[in-house]
Amino acid sequence: MHKGFLRTATLIGALSIALGAFAAHALKQTVSDYALGIFETAVRYQFYHVFALLASGILYKEFHNKFIKWSGIFFIAGIILFSGSLYVLAIIKAAVMPGSNWIGAITPVGGLCFIFGWLCLFLGISRKN
Repeated sequence: MHKGFLRTATLIGALSIALGAFAAHALKQTVSDYALGIFETAVRYQFYHVFALLASGILYKEFHNKFIKWSGIFFIAGIILFSGSLYVLAIIKAAVMPGSNWIGAITPVGGLCFIFGWLCLFLGISRKN
């Protein structure tokens, strides 16, 4: 097992629940449906990838190789870049700050990190070293 990935996944999972509850109860009445949708997408992808990170951490014991390790790193980077940029974008949309949409350009980089994480996970379980 990779304890660092497991610990990180549990903390990010708790944060996902807190942010989801915040969106459902506090944000729903104060921001536009568009900004709320962006925020909810961030929470959803963050929570999905908590499970991917948990899998990487657990599989690291049986498939102890660099691909499994990189999958966890890419999942963490994806959560930070993808979900993080969407959280910031939702705040920008809620505050109606024109000209600040450039933050959305970071989101696809986070998406690529998610894709690389899944591909590394595949390669990692395909080889037992």
